[in-house]
Amino acid sequence: MPISHDDMPEQALAWHRAGKGAVIATVVETWGSAPRPVGSQLVISGEAELAGSVSGGCVEGAVVAEALDALESGKASSMRFGVSDDEAFAVGLACGGEIRVIVEPVGPHIDPAMLAELVEARAARVPIALAVAPETWERRLVRPGTEDPLAEALAVRARADKSGFEGAWFLGLHNPPLRMVVVGAVHIAQPLLIMARLAGYDPVLIDPRAAFGSESRFPGETILDDWPDAALEAHGLDARTAVVTLTHDPKLDDPAIRVALASECFYLGCLGSTRTHGKRVTRLEEAGFSEAQIGRIHAPVGLDIGAKSPAEIAISIMAEITDRLRKAP
Repeated sequence: MPISHDDMPEQALAWHRAGKGAVIATVVETWGSAPRPVGSQLVISGEAELAGSVSGGCVEGAVVAEALDALESGKASSMRFGVSDDEAFAVGLACGGEIRVIVEPVGPHIDPAMLAELVEARAARVPIALAVAPETWERRLVRPGTEDPLAEALAVRARADKSGFEGAWFLGLHNPPLRMVVVGAVHIAQPLLIMARLAGYDPVLIDPRAAFGSESRFPGETILDDWPDAALEAHGLDARTAVVTLTHDPKLDDPAIRVALASECFYLGCLGSTRTHGKRVTRLEEAGFSEAQIGRIHAPVGLDIGAKSPAEIAISIMAEITDRLRKAP
């Protein structure tokens, strides 16, 4: 199975435990039009196996050589590279830039137990950062909501989904992967699930109606055929999850909406006209939901871009979700 760019800690830990040795190279700073963003990682084994990328190919060769040297010496290092305009063009950028990469061997520098704790937190969908001070190579794991001096900065960076320096410390953010839950296997759901995956989400479709949520209509998709509230509670909703209801049927949408409003999901969008939403608001008020809770609902769902076709409506929904994710206070 191909290794995702998001699976670097897991791959490094696996290679280390297999006795191959592992080095993690991380982009910690960029200037200009850098090929890969801050926080991007390349993992190298002692057998020169590679996973991930720090530059899209521009400087990987030099980083790999440095990593193999690091396995020999047991020492970490910091490297700066200039990416020429020609090299940048080869990886799809209009112009070049500069990047700074730190190269750290697992074992001599990154404690395998710390790496394992990081992997466990990622599996549990807990926001966490591996903090490192390149001047001293001191490092520790940072979690939001703790007494760590970097915890507040981590919380801000987790919301912005952005690694970076806080003073002398580089916070390598490991946010839970984005997820999207779509309730209603209707025609709009077909392009929406595809677009969600392209945008980096792990989508799930919920519909108890077998004729709608069929493999033939949604090939390769994860489909849950339980009642929406039960399916959502079993699936779990957190601050990295978006929920979209599309059925137009209160018997299906309302149970999902109630669960979503009681969760930390960062987005809840519901299909339906203004009139339909007005009736929905009345039902939710009668169920005891407050004005502030109901105000979390984006309805009619999607940005107002004049969308008509199912694909255009899916675009408007993805645009609104992205706007909420990236511009949330």
